[in-house]
Amino acid sequence: MKTASPMTRTLLAAVLLAGASAPALAIEAFTAQYSASALGMVGEGQMSVSPQPGDRWQYSLSVRNQAVDLSQKTVFDVQDGRMRPLSSTDSSRLLIKKKNVNTVYDWSKAQATWSGDVKPDRAGPVKLAVGDMDALLVNLAIVRDVAAGKPLTYRMVENGRAKPMTYQVAGKERITIGGKPQDATKVVRTDGDKQTIVWVVADAPVPARILQRENGQDTIDLTLKSWR
Repeated sequence: MKTASPMTRTLLAAVLLAGASAPALAIEAFTAQYSASALGMVGEGQMSVSPQPGDRWQYSLSVRNQAVDLSQKTVFDVQDGRMRPLSSTDSSRLLIKKKNVNTVYDWSKAQATWSGDVKPDRAGPVKLAVGDMDALLVNLAIVRDVAAGKPLTYRMVENGRAKPMTYQVAGKERITIGGKPQDATKVVRTDGDKQTIVWVVADAPVPARILQRENGQDTIDLTLKSWR
C-alpha cells in the first residue's frame, strides 16, 4: 500500500531470484475483502484471482478511500510450476495526482516494456529471466513459500527495472481476521527508508495483512476481513 509510496504493486508487495523459489501451488480462484488505511484515511480493499481464456489467470487488487484510488491487474499463466506475468495495468489516484501504467511481459523476446505515464528511462526493455514476477504475484508467492518453509527470495520486474528482494521471517503474531484471532507468520523486508511487513495465516490464499511504511510512518495498511 506510498506519501503514499505507490503501493505500487508492492502491495501490495512488493516483494523478489524467483527462478530459485519453489514451484507454485495449483492456482484457485478467490475473492478477498480487506479493510484499508491509506494516507490516514479508512477505506476498503479487494484482492481476487479469476480464470481467463487460454489457461490464464487475472490477479486484481483495488484500494479505495476519499484520498486514494488504486487499481492493479496482472494477467499471468503458470509455466513449469511458476507463475509468469504476461501483462499488467496499474491505475492510481493519490489526492489529485493520477497515473496509468501498462506493462507487457514478452516471454518470446524475454523482455518487459512499459507505456503510459512512465519516464523514458523506465520504458524498457528490461531483460526477463525465468521466475521473474511482478509485485502482485509476489503476494501469492509469499503465502506459498511461507507455508512450504521456503526462502522468501524473489526477483521483481516492475517500473522499468528488475530488482532482487528478500523477506525475513520475524516470528509469529496473533492477529484478528473477521473477528477471529489467528496465529500468523510475520515477514519483513526493509529497503532504505521503506519497509513492507506481511502477515500470513494458514489456509488463506492471500496475505492476512500488508503494511507499508516509509520514513517510519504507515502509508498503506490492508487487513483481511474475509475471502471466498
